[in-house]
Amino acid sequence: MRSWRTSAAYRIAFANFIAFALGLALLGVVVFAVMHIDFSRQIDAMMTDEVETLTDEYRVGGQQNLADAIAEREASGSPTRMLYGVFTPDGRRILGALQANRPPLGMHDIAFVDPNEGPDTARALAVDLSPSERLVVAADREWIERIDDTVVGVFGAAFIVACLLALAGAGILGSYLQQRLRSISRSAEAIIAGDIRERMPVSARRDEFDQLAITLNRMLDRIEGLLENLRQVSSDVAHDLRTPLARLRTRLEQGVRQNEGENGVLEDAIVQVDEVLSLFAAILRISEVESGQPRRFFAAVDVSALVTDLGESYAPAVHDGGRELFWSVEPGLVAEGDRELLAQAVVNLIENAQSHTPKGTIIRLTAVLADGLLLVQVADNGPGVPNADLHRVVRRFARLESSRNTSGYGLGLNLVSAVAALHGGRLILKNAAPGLTATIELPGTRVRKLPAAESPRRDKETVH
Repeated sequence: MRSWRTSAAYRIAFANFIAFALGLALLGVVVFAVMHIDFSRQIDAMMTDEVETLTDEYRVGGQQNLADAIAEREASGSPTRMLYGVFTPDGRRILGALQANRPPLGMHDIAFVDPNEGPDTARALAVDLSPSERLVVAADREWIERIDDTVVGVFGAAFIVACLLALAGAGILGSYLQQRLRSISRSAEAIIAGDIRERMPVSARRDEFDQLAITLNRMLDRIEGLLENLRQVSSDVAHDLRTPLARLRTRLEQGVRQNEGENGVLEDAIVQVDEVLSLFAAILRISEVESGQPRRFFAAVDVSALVTDLGESYAPAVHDGGRELFWSVEPGLVAEGDRELLAQAVVNLIENAQSHTPKGTIIRLTAVLADGLLLVQVADNGPGVPNADLHRVVRRFARLESSRNTSGYGLGLNLVSAVAALHGGRLILKNAAPGLTATIELPGTRVRKLPAAESPRRDKETVH
């Protein structure tokens, strides 16, 4: 399972979450700024109204009437109360409780002394009532600051809750996207493994993912039809040619029996026909493996015993050919698969090493469990394969220039690769400098190792 850090689905979901959080924060800043400006304008309007009212009081009843109006307002205790003061030209306060210096005319921010908090700032409007009297109405910003703090606190809490909900939504969205994509990926992996009849899942919602799955399924139907036609044509050609070749071989054998003394040409013709028949048999075997049909007959295979038996069986033949075969097998290795196909794959690797190396070459066969993977390896110290050709030699009918004079049709490694893929693994070719290392790697999900008490004891399963 891929980490959420490397998942495109989660990146998309979290990118949307970040965009949402930034948008919400920007909205909060704009709303706060608008509210603050609006409250400031309301204060200015309230002070303007107060100045007009007190000016009217002064005009009607003089300074005494103004003093009564200011005293009444200062005694009200309103949370939005104003601060009042009347100053003489020399800065002396003659009315009101506002402790501040005589401000200039107009709307200003002034410094004053709050009886409870000490030095503070306020918004003030100053007008002249007469040449010797200047009225100042100020508004303490404390209550607006409290409103600002409340708004910021409420918005902060709402922002955190909204971000948590959005984050949870992003996680759910990322998980949903990853699940839908993973279902398509699992189907694709099954198809790659050889199950060409596997199809992408389609839900009843018929959303964009389902439309994509439907389109891919139509494409797979078309590909399956084309592959089936190609496979059928290949099989038909192989079958149709094998029958007359078999009849020809029979007639040639009859000719050999009838002409005991002149059978050299006929015997050579039989050998050639046998090679053609073996070629068609190999092609049909590879097609069968690539179709995935043998997977239905998978069972537990004792790989340790299998590889040991092959080493013991082929060591004499390899020795007779002027080479030496040594094998080392870890006991108790068991894998789910087809025993006959696994044996054929290992045999092909041994014969490939024997056919393409000079006399005196040492061939080593090993089977081990490493990092949860079953590794069956055939290595030699022969001339090896050029690095540029390593990927090409596993193709069907691929033959290097150095192998033109050897027997075979270039199908051995192709069959090994097909068998490895059928078992969910792969064939790995590496230059050993000197020589070539061919490794069949099977995944750990299909491999297990028997406990020591259950492992079959064989004296020749160690090193030879």
